[in-house]
Amino acid sequence: MVSKQISIGIGIPMIVIGAILAVFLAPTQQDLNDTIQFVGSLIGILGVLIFIAGLFAKKTPQITP
Repeated sequence: MVSKQISIGIGIPMIVIGAILAVFLAPTQQDLNDTIQFVGSLIGILGVLIFIAGLFAKKTPQITP
């Protein structure tokens, strides 16, 4: 099913990468702390949106000529 592939293959990894950036990498870089937190949060939020979109995606019927 396509929605499962979207949710698990794209949404969850984006959430994880965004959390790693915002929580673990940002405190180590003092000069770019705010920017890294912003980018990590943005990636995480987009991952959540893609995950939710994958839950509601449904397979469309194939049109044969």
